[in-house]
Amino acid sequence: MKVLVVTIVHDPRDARIAHRQIPALVTAGHDVTFAAPFSAYGASVPDGVRPIDLPRSQGRRRINAVREARRMIGREAPAHDLILLHDPELLVAVEGVKGPVVVWDVHEDTAAALTLKPWLPTSLRGVTASGVQRVERLAESRYRLILAEDGYRERFGNAHPVVPNSTPAPDHVIASGDERVVYVGAITQARGASDMIELGRLLSDHRATVHLIGSVAPQIQSTIEAAHADGAIVWHGFLPNDQALAFVDGALAGLSLLHDEPNYRHSRPTKVIEYMAHGVPVICTPTPPAQELVDANDCGLVVGFKDPAGAAAAVRMLAADPITRQQMADNGRAAALRDHDWNRDGEQFARVLEQWVNESA
Repeated sequence: MKVLVVTIVHDPRDARIAHRQIPALVTAGHDVTFAAPFSAYGASVPDGVRPIDLPRSQGRRRINAVREARRMIGREAPAHDLILLHDPELLVAVEGVKGPVVVWDVHEDTAAALTLKPWLPTSLRGVTASGVQRVERLAESRYRLILAEDGYRERFGNAHPVVPNSTPAPDHVIASGDERVVYVGAITQARGASDMIELGRLLSDHRATVHLIGSVAPQIQSTIEAAHADGAIVWHGFLPNDQALAFVDGALAGLSLLHDEPNYRHSRPTKVIEYMAHGVPVICTPTPPAQELVDANDCGLVVGFKDPAGAAAAVRMLAADPITRQQMADNGRAAALRDHDWNRDGEQFARVLEQWVNESA
């Protein structure tokens, strides 16, 4: 197949897009064109793809990016068998396009996520959420959908395949150590930024230090930089997914201190599965999907929302009991290999897209 992958919102180094789906398509023998905001993010091009640079859609400045994406899709559509969209606003950009199969990869609960958008006035969130839900129903009637979570099924009237945010499990891992507590992912207040800073301060007398790896929301950039400067945390900035996960290896624990937000109640945190796959115990808050993973597999500890003291107690317990710590690490690793391995899920993802193209021929 000739596949056009498009995003104007996500960092082109996004793990789901650049480290999972595109490699799965390339490995399956397909030709991939990747249109994304490379320059805006200062990102390099993944191996094996043809790049197209697009503007970034950000905050209230979205119209130009959508317009440029529409022009690009109009030019490129005749040369492709399938267009894979990663942003809901791109549904406008494919309106009226004929020929290729159009697939929308539903990454999140878009309506629920509006509560986390600082650029959207609170007074407009309700009506905007209603509009998003109408767009979703319209998209379902026109295009193919794949879902990142089982919990997204209830938003749609028809059945759609789930392509989970599993992770490529490494062949080998090293034993969980006692020096590093790690977080990998976007750093925002809703994802526990202040809690992780306070956790670092509470562990100031302890061997373990808190390491954050990821891009920071502009609203808290200065806060993270100050906490790094005074030694409460070690902030490594953004690292490509493979480099970030290499730093997870051998950690004492992986953190997922999400707050109780609507968008997180149905989404399984990818980072939890990544920690499990790399043989590291998890410390998470009780968002239902995360707690279910940890409790069902006995692979970590659950602490309260906005409870850095509870997280510190969990770190100290794991540090003091290396036998339990390694058993949790082993349990998580086994569960990830059994149930959440992208090496298997990626093959299924490619087969789904192939089937849709074959059906349209």
